[in-house]
Amino acid sequence: MSRYLAPARIGLLALIELYTEEAVPTDAIVPVVNFLASHLLDCDLTISSPTAPPDRWAKAESAIRLVLSIRDFEQVLGPFLAADRLPGRRLWDRFLEKLWHIDSLHGLQEFIDRLPNMLAKTKEELRRRAAAGKKPPTSVLLSPTAPFGAFVKRSCLEFSRMQFNHSAELWQGFVKYRQPTAGYWRRRNPQHGRLSFDSVLVNGEEEWGRSTDALAVVAYGNMLLMGDLDETVTVSTDDIESLLEIQVEQLHRYGNRIPAGLRDQFRHILKDSHFIPSLAHYLNYSDTWRSGDYPTAFDHLHRYFDYTMQNRGRLFYQYALMNLAILQSDFGCHKEAVTTMLESVSTARENRDTTCLNFALHWLFHFGRAHPKLVRELESSSMLGTGKETLMFLQLRAKESGMWVLWSSALMAEAKLVMSNGDSVATALEHMVRSSQLNIERNMKTMMGAQLSTIATLWDRLGLAHMSTMTCEVFLRCHARNSIFDDELKMTCRLAGLLAGKGRYEEAFEKIEGINRNSLDSVKASQYWHLFRGLLKLRRDLHRGNLEAADDLLSQLLQAGPESFEPDMVFMIDSLHIEALTRRGEFQAAFNKIDRLISELREDNRDISLRIRLLLNKVHLFDRIDRPEKGFTIAMRAASMAWRARLVPLLWQAIGALANILNALGEFAAAAQLLFAILPRCLETDSIFVVATLYSLLADARMGQAGEVQGRSDAHTHERTEFLTRAHEALDAALKHYSAVEDVEKQCEMLAKKATLMRVMGDDVLAEDCAAKYLVMKRAAVGRNG
Repeated sequence: MSRYLAPARIGLLALIELYTEEAVPTDAIVPVVNFLASHLLDCDLTISSPTAPPDRWAKAESAIRLVLSIRDFEQVLGPFLAADRLPGRRLWDRFLEKLWHIDSLHGLQEFIDRLPNMLAKTKEELRRRAAAGKKPPTSVLLSPTAPFGAFVKRSCLEFSRMQFNHSAELWQGFVKYRQPTAGYWRRRNPQHGRLSFDSVLVNGEEEWGRSTDALAVVAYGNMLLMGDLDETVTVSTDDIESLLEIQVEQLHRYGNRIPAGLRDQFRHILKDSHFIPSLAHYLNYSDTWRSGDYPTAFDHLHRYFDYTMQNRGRLFYQYALMNLAILQSDFGCHKEAVTTMLESVSTARENRDTTCLNFALHWLFHFGRAHPKLVRELESSSMLGTGKETLMFLQLRAKESGMWVLWSSALMAEAKLVMSNGDSVATALEHMVRSSQLNIERNMKTMMGAQLSTIATLWDRLGLAHMSTMTCEVFLRCHARNSIFDDELKMTCRLAGLLAGKGRYEEAFEKIEGINRNSLDSVKASQYWHLFRGLLKLRRDLHRGNLEAADDLLSQLLQAGPESFEPDMVFMIDSLHIEALTRRGEFQAAFNKIDRLISELREDNRDISLRIRLLLNKVHLFDRIDRPEKGFTIAMRAASMAWRARLVPLLWQAIGALANILNALGEFAAAAQLLFAILPRCLETDSIFVVATLYSLLADARMGQAGEVQGRSDAHTHERTEFLTRAHEALDAALKHYSAVEDVEKQCEMLAKKATLMRVMGDDVLAEDCAAKYLVMKRAAVGRNG
């Protein structure tokens, strides 16, 4: 096996020679140079359309196709005429002429020997040529230090170092690589015979006679038979390593599994290779890890680092431990993962590996936020320190060592920590701006997903839902192609959740169904997708009163256990479970679950918004058992916490709960004043269910004010009618918003209140109509629940 040269690289050299001979027409220069640059420099000179769908594995597929087949050259050169403009003569024909003129191993040697003529000469060489009477070259010359010139120079050097058997293998591989074009070349050149691929056989055919075929079989075997063309592939060790590096880079950048077709093609390349780099085991580890095959992933991980450390000692031992800890964490072995990562931290400190140390501490910080119980003892028994101290240390060391990605991640993590603790919004925004500036200055496109996700979270907490929606749309349209798939998946699910909050369930399902299914081959991504889709369906079933279907979904989600999901998802499941218990009338079970969750969140020092939501659930539970007054202190506490943390949507919910308590206490005017003040701001949150609840409470307050009006004078009658009219308008708005989110129970409640109001106002016809609609909806809800 050759170390560098391969049949595909001989094709690239022939194309460069065509370029230096000025045989490439003007309109083909950019495509040809871009083709060469993409395979030699790992870059693309074309500007892709921002609206084009991201093809994340295009680079790897192009590299493998070039190694396997000559058809990539035909796709680039076929559409262009040759520079000589002869009728019917294309640039593809000139390229094939170059390849088929290499008609023996000696011809290959001559081709390599004339490659230095393409390189620009030094002043000393030009003087010697002039002294010898030679004319200076007139064709396009390549600088030896330029990318194309360096490629030509290295190819000549590598060929000169090859042993004869490797040269013969390269020639045989080139014959096979070129063979698919034999039919086309024979049609364009009728004089091309059966053995014209090797001039030695053609010249000796008269001398050897019938023995020529036997000699060809001895020299080439059966590789020229059509059935055996695709059985083996001649590649260089540099090709294999480059393909491995491209695939590993794509895995790390986007987090997707390798497509099945690409994986099969790469295995085909490695099938007859005597050299398999240790990086192939790491590629297999990454792919099997994302596929969920954890035992095989363990095997490939150990195999990779066993081969690596045979050559480099304990230099990479800490990276082996770090990868092992990440794998154990995904497998659910969280205690073992923490122990392994701590050992990685110790080894990195011992080896003074700042890069590994910083990444390990960063992982421990995020793991601690997700599993606080497992790392609670570490802060007191080790030198790791608290989460805030760890972040400050990471920022300092990342800045010193130039680890820009880690620095940006630490800044965003600190912004999330500030928001989680309910501290200053300005401080959180400052960290986001610093992280954004770093991303822009260092052109870190892959960090835009995490950056915009944090910004969208801030807009949500401030009650600006339209800004959060815009942020998600900007990411999906402009930055998704350069970010990891996990960011794209989570942003899409966030946008679907915002749509579901506005009652647009069909659009929400279309959003998550529109995700590329090939990207969901990874087990974690697939689990997240199915979980979020199940949560949307569960919320819709609860609103529709389909409690049996909701119970089935809840039983599946609760059986999986909290370790299987992310903390935010676990809280969503618990919240929907509490809502299901409340709708079924199991108030004691719901009350016990709320108390347990509040205690756990307080111990773990989790996000303050989660604790406020649980407090509001508790207030709502007191209202469902007709004891709203018992929730007054809790509602005041929730409102105070939400105001201090600037959690605007939760603040409006807390004030709505206070207005409900005021209604129960007979303070209708005060309740109406509170609701009238917060409703316009609550509409900005796009939380349709909360808006409907506030309108319902406003209708109750107006009805209470109408009941307080005493006397039989015309002024009293007019005032009472005005309050009833306002109550009717509020009920209509509440019914409209409850209908948008498809909440059948609340729609029935609004229809019952509306029928009562119509009867009080003397409109019996509308009262009967509302009562009829109520009965129809109630029977449908009962029918769905058996």
